[in-house]
Amino acid sequence: MQLYNTLTKRVQPFEPQQDRTVGMYVCGPTVYDHLHIGNVRPVLVFGALRRYLERFKNWRVLYVQNVTDVDDRLIKRSAETGESVAAIAEKYTRAYFDLLQALRVDRPTASPLATDHVREMVDFIALLVQRGHAYVRDGDVYFRVESAKDYGSLSGRRLSEQEAGSRVEISEAKEDPFDFTLWKAAKSGEPSWPSPWGDGRPGWHTECVIMSRKYLGSHLDIHAGGNDLVFPHHENEIAQATAASDEPFFRFWLHNGMLHFGGEEMHKSLGNFRYAYQILEVYDAETVSYFYLSRHYRKPLDFSDEGLRAAQAAVARVRRLIGDVEAELRNRHGNAGSDGGAFSASLQGFRARYVAAMDDDFNTVDAVAVIQDLVSETNRFRETATGEDRLALRDAVLLLRELGGPLGLFESGTSGASSIEAGLLDLLVDLRRELRARKAFDLSDRVRDQLAELGVDLKDTEQGTIWSRRAS
Repeated sequence: MQLYNTLTKRVQPFEPQQDRTVGMYVCGPTVYDHLHIGNVRPVLVFGALRRYLERFKNWRVLYVQNVTDVDDRLIKRSAETGESVAAIAEKYTRAYFDLLQALRVDRPTASPLATDHVREMVDFIALLVQRGHAYVRDGDVYFRVESAKDYGSLSGRRLSEQEAGSRVEISEAKEDPFDFTLWKAAKSGEPSWPSPWGDGRPGWHTECVIMSRKYLGSHLDIHAGGNDLVFPHHENEIAQATAASDEPFFRFWLHNGMLHFGGEEMHKSLGNFRYAYQILEVYDAETVSYFYLSRHYRKPLDFSDEGLRAAQAAVARVRRLIGDVEAELRNRHGNAGSDGGAFSASLQGFRARYVAAMDDDFNTVDAVAVIQDLVSETNRFRETATGEDRLALRDAVLLLRELGGPLGLFESGTSGASSIEAGLLDLLVDLRRELRARKAFDLSDRVRDQLAELGVDLKDTEQGTIWSRRAS
């Protein structure tokens, strides 16, 4: 398998260092609000990568994702609402795991809370002070960036090229504008913990170093997140980790591209965002996964309802094939005839193409194209196959489920209101299609109109009819 490593700026062969176990650390949410649709991209991308490594490589994956439950944004939200920081964090942590379930993303192996590891962070910061990599000013502790070996190696930004104020906190207490905060002295009304430098709380950049090493141990294989975290967050993680220990930190750093909305990068500060749960009120989880994974993870992705509707139509095409074949073959047993056997044997070529795409820097774009090619070939075979040969269609459906699995698509045994609803709507769309084919236009229009009254719109396209649920 080959993966693009942000640290080396090239595609490199990847495999676990030991015991066929991959240690993955993916930067998690700061739980002051619901996730927006830009935040969802790393959740879906790296969740899919995890499933691929487990199911197709047969590697064990330790998947760790932190929860930042104390932060400036949480404190600001507390001041605005009057709720305690702890209550806000608990509410949105719960909402985050509900979202994972709605998206059908596997829960992490571990989801450590920052506030549960403050004591370890204090000990770590004290070690950096002792080694001369950090200094104390009026109860605050700063990391001395000039002391860091190869600072800028991840982002490619050298200190001489930086502009003070570019995602860098300015303070007269710093020796250098680019020194970053490890410990913040307590302010009235804010959460705080004891330390050798007085009560306070840890800075954001330290928690991931502590928790990744604690929960992954020597399995420091992949560190991942959005490319907006390359600098300063991930750069500062590396600086601290290498300053505190001679042991190697993560080997591979993976970063997904940003989501764009209306031609601009999506940020809550710009107001150009939608919450992820709002999208799931309109589109089912498979449609959302298909939309995100139909673009290479390292490239920017333009968010649009048009793109989601196209993804919905593509997913419906595959679902329709799977449903039709399973209905036809439900009570049939035996082996396919010679032509069916030849068709079944040809399916391995699709699987090989899929694996080659996924092994090529997790190219889900080409993997999705393989799935659609498989659907086309299967539909062609359905048109001509007769008798026992049609039993070979079962092999195609099994392969579709296998290839869709890592991408969160087409798996059997899924449950939940959203999947049931999607299936029923697909059934009604198929019924309307049959009615139109029979020229029963009064009945087909009645299906359309009653769905519209329920808030579901139908749109006829060259690729077929697609449905979308209007936001409430």
